[in-house]
Amino acid sequence: MPETILCLASYFKGGAFIEECKQQGLHTILITTDDLQDEAWPREAIDEFFTFPGPNLSRQPDITYAVSYLARDRQIDRIIALDDYDVETAAALREHLRTPGMGSTTARYFRDKLAMRVQARDHGIPVPDFVHALNYDRLREYMASAPPPWVLKPRSEASAMGIKKISHPDELWTHLEALGDRQSFFVLEKFLPGDVYHIDSIISEKEVVFTRSHKYGMPPMSVYQGGGVFVTGSVPRGGEEDLALQELNRQIVEAFGMVRGVTHTEFIRAHEDGRFYFLETAARVGGAGTDMLIQAESGVNLWREWAKIEVNYLRGAPYRAPVTQSNYAALMVCLTGEEWPDVSRFDAPEIVWRMPKAHHVGMVVASPGYDRVQQLVSEYVPILASDYMAVAPPMESATGE
Repeated sequence: MPETILCLASYFKGGAFIEECKQQGLHTILITTDDLQDEAWPREAIDEFFTFPGPNLSRQPDITYAVSYLARDRQIDRIIALDDYDVETAAALREHLRTPGMGSTTARYFRDKLAMRVQARDHGIPVPDFVHALNYDRLREYMASAPPPWVLKPRSEASAMGIKKISHPDELWTHLEALGDRQSFFVLEKFLPGDVYHIDSIISEKEVVFTRSHKYGMPPMSVYQGGGVFVTGSVPRGGEEDLALQELNRQIVEAFGMVRGVTHTEFIRAHEDGRFYFLETAARVGGAGTDMLIQAESGVNLWREWAKIEVNYLRGAPYRAPVTQSNYAALMVCLTGEEWPDVSRFDAPEIVWRMPKAHHVGMVVASPGYDRVQQLVSEYVPILASDYMAVAPPMESATGE
């Protein structure tokens, strides 16, 4: 009987991970939500396909009951969260079934914005000044000592969902009153104007074996809440930004106890003092086409490498880091009013991927030359902004509430 891997997916993603597991000879099980059952999952690579009432897979004790039922006549060897929202669920299931992998305590560092800030701060990694939205005296002391503006962030949402910018203490109390009993699930943080970066990594047995550093065109919070073209691209390899990000990333991986898998970590370089500050991290492949950006610049498919790490661990074999290419690349994405707009005007030979998603225009450009990539970004982004971009109101949570 081949080894069995159970994948959880509250969003449609991770097809390449499943395909690689099947290619490596594993028995693959996918659990996703009812509303995602008709998506283009790689059915030929999935041995067993199950759906769960949405909006995600976190409802307890139902998901534990369901997976435990499957385990009655299946030996589940690994449980993998393909989406950010499934990281804690997968950890809880591993704890319950006693399967190897990241447990609940470590998983909190990759999902809970308060836990990750405390852990980073306690290990000497710079973070914006913050306070838990819990004790009112501490909140008053914080606001008296840390000048506004601040941002009120949900501890367990992904990306910029649910973030509120606060300019005056009265605004905070109004928001907290509206939150009611949910106040303690938020953290208040100093708003730092600056440039936002992300670094994407492969970790094998606690060692960072692959990284790529990137800089956003605009902070993701600004794009998500105010609209705009989402842009991210390579930073010059071996330059001052790249080296600083790699060192901070290494410290995060060590402090947070990541053993194996992939990470997507964000930092901000404050305009005020030029220092890099840790913002957040996730035990997943970056979304919105980030995986295609990294593949274009390095030749590495993060989903497939992650699968190889898991398979090798199961079989007691060492993981060998992939041979990489040395391109530069940029990803550009925007919402559109048209379902499938005409994008034929974007015809540069450096376009290596186009986003196949309705009401979106997205592409990755890649070149051996950093300057050529920057030239294409400066040419294409204004066209996307003026002729294609639509703006949708931001959701407060992944459920749209």
